[in-house]
Amino acid sequence: MAAPEEPELSQAQTEKLLQFQDLTGLESMDQCRRTLEQHNWNIEAAVQDRLNEQEGVPSVFNPPPSRPLQVNTADHRVYSYIVSRPQPRGLLGWSYYLIMLPFRFTYYTLLDIVRFALRFIRPDPRGRVTDPVGDVVSFIHCFEEKYGRSHPVFYQGTYSQALNDAKRELRYLLVYLHGDDHQDTDEFCRSTLCTEEVITFLNARMLFWACSTSKPEGYRVSQALRENTYPFLAMIMLKDRKMTVVGRLEGLIQPEDLINQLTFIMDANQTYLMSERLEREERNQTQVLRQQQDEAYLASLRADQEKDRKKREEQEQRRQEEEKVRQSALAEERRRQTLEEEKERKSECLPPEPPADDPESVKISFKLPNDTRVERRFLFGQSLTVIYDFLFSLKETPEKFQIVTNFPRRVLPCLPTEEQPNPPTLKEAGLSRSEVLFVQDLTDD
Repeated sequence: MAAPEEPELSQAQTEKLLQFQDLTGLESMDQCRRTLEQHNWNIEAAVQDRLNEQEGVPSVFNPPPSRPLQVNTADHRVYSYIVSRPQPRGLLGWSYYLIMLPFRFTYYTLLDIVRFALRFIRPDPRGRVTDPVGDVVSFIHCFEEKYGRSHPVFYQGTYSQALNDAKRELRYLLVYLHGDDHQDTDEFCRSTLCTEEVITFLNARMLFWACSTSKPEGYRVSQALRENTYPFLAMIMLKDRKMTVVGRLEGLIQPEDLINQLTFIMDANQTYLMSERLEREERNQTQVLRQQQDEAYLASLRADQEKDRKKREEQEQRRQEEEKVRQSALAEERRRQTLEEEKERKSECLPPEPPADDPESVKISFKLPNDTRVERRFLFGQSLTVIYDFLFSLKETPEKFQIVTNFPRRVLPCLPTEEQPNPPTLKEAGLSRSEVLFVQDLTDD
């Protein structure tokens, strides 16, 4: 069955696809498309998730099997700062407050009853987090549409990824939970969070993560941090080897007051952060030292192994050379023995020497390569091969030789060849009754 064809991309999606490929450096266009589709074609969230993966932070679509990073919220030494709403002033203010009080009480009471009843009818959709990065990026887009782009740098990743980065970099993490329906949210965002001094302070000192509690990811963090009111800020840092909430700021806080409170929290916990840095540096040094020791040990081990290998190779080479010499000696001994047997066989096969008064006899004097002389009589009708076999049977004769006349100088064809399978007789070779022949050594040739 053929696989269904993928739908064609619109022009905007094609542009995002090419832009995402340029930003991430991925060569596979299919992988780029799958990543963007997982993020609902939100290129900012997709790029952030890809960068997090390259930095060692797992993707939200491929989470690790290990448990998520836990945050300690049970520390009783947490600094808490709550800004109460200002009390009504004057007769007119109190009159308005008293008139609106029953309506406000009735509204919030009915709202809580409806929410409570809906829990039995339909589970809260925020309880299931399916796209945490999408929740964060969606909040950032909504925030920028409502309050503009002048704001602190939002961490574009999940809450767990922000905790991991803060822990790895030993930095403070400021968490902001955005209550969409709260009456103080708009004023806090416009008058405090988006002011120049707060933006400069937060960007220089800490990581800043934010999300709306109407999103599943924000709601999950809200359940973990258990805020009382909005706006809500929580300062988190690595303390006693655990990510711990060290400060809680709740209510409508002014810019200067916010900076002062955050500075107070950072100063109060600076010693813990310095202690963590020193401890981590010590662990890193210990790890580097252990790694250097391991590398030195491995280098020494490799050197010993290399020395043993060379020693074995030298022993094997000596053994092979000795074996080669032994085999060569055996071969030489076999060759010498074979040669002696062949000489003895040739000697036994020689025809008897004719008498001196035989008219067909030829007296030949052979001069050997070692300057010795040998004489013997042959018959004119005998083949030159007989002369060769006689010389071959002598111990003084070299293994390979040829017989040469003195004048005119010529080599006697004593052995059969393809052109002359039957060597000539002494008479056919033109030898006289008394001859002097020279034996030329061909062993080196």
